[in-house]
Amino acid sequence: MSKRQKRFQVLAERPVNKDGFIKEWVEVGLVAMDSPYDPEPGIKVENGKVVELDGKPRQEFDMIDTWIADHCIDTEVAAEAMAIDSVAFACMLVDIHVPRSEIVRLSVGMTPAKILDILKKMNMVELMMTMQKLRARRTPSNQGHVTNLKDTPALLAADAAEGAFRGFSELETTVGVGRYAPMNALSLLVGSQVGRPGVLTQCAVEEALELTMGMRGLTAYAETVSVYGTEQVFVDGDDTPWSKAFLASAYASRGVKMRFTSGTGSEVQMGYAERKSMLYLEIRCVMITKGAGVQGLQNGSISCIGVPGAVPSGIRAVLAENIATVLMDMEVASGNDQTFTHSPIRNTARMLMQFLPGTDFILSGYSTVPNYDNMFAGSTHDCDDYDDYLVLQRDLQIDGGLRPVKEEDVIAIRNKAARALQGVFEELRLPSITDTEVEAVTYAHGSKDVPDRNVPEDLRG
Repeated sequence: MSKRQKRFQVLAERPVNKDGFIKEWVEVGLVAMDSPYDPEPGIKVENGKVVELDGKPRQEFDMIDTWIADHCIDTEVAAEAMAIDSVAFACMLVDIHVPRSEIVRLSVGMTPAKILDILKKMNMVELMMTMQKLRARRTPSNQGHVTNLKDTPALLAADAAEGAFRGFSELETTVGVGRYAPMNALSLLVGSQVGRPGVLTQCAVEEALELTMGMRGLTAYAETVSVYGTEQVFVDGDDTPWSKAFLASAYASRGVKMRFTSGTGSEVQMGYAERKSMLYLEIRCVMITKGAGVQGLQNGSISCIGVPGAVPSGIRAVLAENIATVLMDMEVASGNDQTFTHSPIRNTARMLMQFLPGTDFILSGYSTVPNYDNMFAGSTHDCDDYDDYLVLQRDLQIDGGLRPVKEEDVIAIRNKAARALQGVFEELRLPSITDTEVEAVTYAHGSKDVPDRNVPEDLRG
């Protein structure tokens, strides 16, 4: 075009136009909620056993179908639940006179295709009304990320203390260097309990190490145990629903809280979506989780958010997958985790879908540190957004899980946490935390403001 209209020139430079968008591409699974290859709802039960699931006879079941049929669907209510018209059940979801207990009594008798058929008939407001009614926890909360580029233990402790003090119910760390995992987990544990006793902590690393730390009391919960909606993706990871359930039971045997992680778009990224919609496959993940006896699920696309975010109705599908989780009577950590857009408007709009109704964990990865320190690839919100978030709570009179704090109280709690970890390191004969480090992390914005540690010494410790 030889000459451009100036408003379109300005629009072309807007942040949202740096995002990636794609038309639906059914053959590879790039469709959010409604693929022509999604099965029709249906079930046959004989002698208490599911012999046909969504049009597929038992002899054709893959391992996920078998798991869902044998371990998730309540055959006692299946006939009653599947007989309800999908629109009628959607109306029950938004009807304030139909209690949550009646909804979850019926929903656990439904098949993946039936749940999909219900959710895709609902608009965003209806989905939010449903979430508000079905949330498992009494009040909404948040999970925070506590990491830094240098794996500095005193800074982790100070940030964990501040996060707990600000209202986060769970805090998660990971590592830049793998062997730092136990030290980071210890730092997070000490700092969080200084900030507010009872806050749960975890360290997201390789599954065997993560389990070992849980067994040793360094962590209180785990969630980075992934499940998938197609058999081939499971096979590629040398996993099955049975192996995931066994791992979950190992955590439970030591009283460690456990939730699985999944999310729309993961099967597309792995190349095995089987032409099904992202939401249908995610509902299968939800039902795998339910069948494993796990109390909750982290979904909302998580690290795959760029995939549903690129197709029409993708963000609607993300809220729908959160609702599929609470329909199975499980706690949901609903995403708003990894950043997916250059647009602050779009970023906030995506968050409001969970913020307004309130989910169990509205943000399952709020960065309590500046995003340059976030080792989970950057979050939709970080510590620089605290005041904006608090004002949204104030404007809308919504409990979004965070609390206003005073600067002098934050300084005190950060200092106390750093000094507490200093004492723990001294007792355990780990490389010392100096008074200079304690002072630096007390007032730091991030790892750019703290001195370097001797990494080889830390790792030997």
